[in-house]
Amino acid sequence: MATKQGMSGLDLTALTAEMKSLLPLWIGKIYQYDTMNFGFRLNGENKARHLFFVEIGRRAHTVPQLPPAPKNPSGYSMYLRKYIEGGKVLSVTQKSIERVVIFEIGKGDGILKMIIELFDEGNIILTDENNVIQNALKRRRFREREIVSGEVYEMSGPDLAALSFEAFSEILRASDRDLVRTIATSLMFGGVMSEELCARAGVEKEFPTKYLDDRILQSLYTAYRGILSDAESITGPVIDGRGCWPFPLTGSVPVSEHPTFSEALSQFYPLPKIEEKEAAKKEVLSREERIRRQQEAAIIKFEAKISESERAAELIYEHYSVVQNVITTLAAAAEKMSWQEIADVLKNADHPAAEKIISVNPAEASVILDLGMKVTISIKKSVEGNVGVYYDQMKKFRSKKEGAIRAMSRPPAPKKEAKPIQKRQKPKWYHRFRWFETSDGVLVIGGRDADQNEELVRKYMEGGDTFVHADVHGGSVVIVKGKTERMDEVTAFAASFSNFWKSGYGSGDVYAVRPDQVSKTPESGEYIAKGAFVIRGERKYYHSVPLGVAIGVVTEPTLAVIGGPESAIAERAKEMVRLTPGTFEPNDIAKKAVRILRESISATDAKLLRSVLSTEAVAAFVPAGGSDIREDA
Repeated sequence: MATKQGMSGLDLTALTAEMKSLLPLWIGKIYQYDTMNFGFRLNGENKARHLFFVEIGRRAHTVPQLPPAPKNPSGYSMYLRKYIEGGKVLSVTQKSIERVVIFEIGKGDGILKMIIELFDEGNIILTDENNVIQNALKRRRFREREIVSGEVYEMSGPDLAALSFEAFSEILRASDRDLVRTIATSLMFGGVMSEELCARAGVEKEFPTKYLDDRILQSLYTAYRGILSDAESITGPVIDGRGCWPFPLTGSVPVSEHPTFSEALSQFYPLPKIEEKEAAKKEVLSREERIRRQQEAAIIKFEAKISESERAAELIYEHYSVVQNVITTLAAAAEKMSWQEIADVLKNADHPAAEKIISVNPAEASVILDLGMKVTISIKKSVEGNVGVYYDQMKKFRSKKEGAIRAMSRPPAPKKEAKPIQKRQKPKWYHRFRWFETSDGVLVIGGRDADQNEELVRKYMEGGDTFVHADVHGGSVVIVKGKTERMDEVTAFAASFSNFWKSGYGSGDVYAVRPDQVSKTPESGEYIAKGAFVIRGERKYYHSVPLGVAIGVVTEPTLAVIGGPESAIAERAKEMVRLTPGTFEPNDIAKKAVRILRESISATDAKLLRSVLSTEAVAAFVPAGGSDIREDA
């Protein structure tokens, strides 16, 4: 049953029975190693752990260990983790005797089904409890079914593992083939197990199905039920010269015997070398090297196509009479029959020319002949015309090969200087306050309201800082985080973000004290409002400090809008606007400032700053009260 090509439906019957015996299980980690290989960690009771490996289209079983986990999980494995990791496996079933295993998984209040297909190219599909597809590793659209989200996964059809004697007999009697081929295809038993069924029933495998009587049918049905029972009970898994089986076959000599079917499968199918594949992926190539390798691969491919086309043309001439016979016969048949009818006739024809035909392509009015290699012959062309098709292909691929060789001989284009990607300024903890950096690089922070004034003093003022405030009721508490030579910028900042600005003054007095002079403890019988403080000891005054705020845009080292005293902003900003106390509301002046800044910067900078330069960003640096933009700059 299990051969190097893959597991059969009866193998999955045994595997399903084995997995049922492990229930209850819970889905642990899920890994995708490449496009074909998946690993599942299944957790059982009493800390049991089972490692389930799936190679879609080929095999699925538990293994002693999984390959090393990939460093970067794939999108589909992350999807499966999101929806089924931690879920409880409620059941493990098989669709009929097909190569399809279904894990029913309960998670939260819902039920999902993970469907593992081992036929054709294979697939892993997730559906809801009503079999509506939620997602699939490979999305496919076929004439008879669609594997895409929203479509229903088809579960209907006869259960070949539970046929009654009457249904079993009807299937065999309806066939026009011999017994072994009928069992292999109509009952999905495959070649080897079909021969096993015939051997157990004592019936010649070439026996014509039209001569089956009730006595022979009963023997066959008993053998059929016995094989299914042996597969479900897994009576002594073995490996012999032909493959891996859940039970010994009649007359076979086992090479090895195993306690479980999965252990036998693990020995029969070694794990793929996932680590080597991952290492290959990690190789980093320069653009030039990557192009060179692509060109070399293309030349090799073109040479193979040239050789293939040349050989096909030679074979057509070598089999001239056969090809001529096929063209003449099929061209005449096409005048009387459809191509579908012709294809059906060819299946059972004994004509020597028909034996050479592998397949028919009705849409192109062509056939593929076996002339030592597969050769496509158009019925609408003569023998010479078909040879001409292959000669034309040779010319086309020779031209492409020459083009690839010329491309390889050209010197590489000079490398363009890569421009650094400009990034937005990362948000910092102090950006929610008023802030700027002095010309000598010292951070200055101010409160936007009474709550922030309290927070700055309580949480952020330290011993080496300086407390600064406008000598007026109502204004930002300003904290200088370190020593600076530019107290003119600090005091301008404190005066501008105070009620001096609201009142329309052009200048005002500012004082500075040490942190230990600032207190929230009032004198006896007095009250201190939120945002206000008691200052004890001598203050250092700065008189007639001019008011003014500049707002600018910077592109180095990051993209940002900044604001503060003019001298501090002028050193960093590409362009800026200057505000003085005036008449426009903060939001209106911010809009006007944005417009002026966008008009003053280059188109390149405007594109860079598109996501940064906004009314909201500029308004964060506009003082409360009315403002005007100074036009003299």
